[in-house]
Amino acid sequence: MKQPPLAGGSRAFAPCSLALQLAIAIFSLLAFAGTAAAHAVAEGDKGYIQEITGVHLIPFVYLGAKHMVTGYDHLLFLFGVIFFLYRLKHIAVYVSLFAVGHSTTMLLGVYFGWNVSSYLIDAIIGLSVVYKALDNLGAFQRWFGYQPDTKLATLIFGFFHGLGLATKILEYEIAQDGLVPNLLAFNVGVEIGQLIALAMILIAMSYWRKTPSFLQHAYAANVLMMAAGFVLIGYQLTGYFVA
Repeated sequence: MKQPPLAGGSRAFAPCSLALQLAIAIFSLLAFAGTAAAHAVAEGDKGYIQEITGVHLIPFVYLGAKHMVTGYDHLLFLFGVIFFLYRLKHIAVYVSLFAVGHSTTMLLGVYFGWNVSSYLIDAIIGLSVVYKALDNLGAFQRWFGYQPDTKLATLIFGFFHGLGLATKILEYEIAQDGLVPNLLAFNVGVEIGQLIALAMILIAMSYWRKTPSFLQHAYAANVLMMAAGFVLIGYQLTGYFVA
């Protein structure tokens, strides 16, 4: 999909104003970084997952939906993906690609017990946010004269988002008894949560796009999203080397 150029929009922002917004975004993320993990499950949910055995479909649907709605890394990436998508059929294609990637590696990662560092996977997820912001800003076309395949990128990064969740679930030693039905239920919950989050984002975006200054604010929003991605990368890499 060809996106509106945002290069010109940068002139609408005074340097100090943009710098202030960047600073606020970065410090806000750092304030929450110590207590929030991109794919973490709440302590109460963690204990529940560790203790139960057998098939528990409804609870796992709930846990999956809760994870997606509260997963700020997922929401940032989805926000970037649909930023310049105006038709529902285009949104459906990209969201479906992300869902396929996310579901595939989450299910396979847990079932086969893939042992991958959650810090490194989450750093790549932060990179997905940076990539999408740069793509929305038209940076690849300006820098390299080349536009990456946005659909393929959405699918590939979906794989990493799903693998990130799988690494966390494995840490909680989910019981083998009822594993497949519970995982499928969890995945259904993730998709339900994704639809709920997507609906809220689209409602907000529909009002925002009607404002005359949308393209000006779009530039700042993608710069802030890129800054958030870099903070996520730095936080996860720090955790990897310190741990």
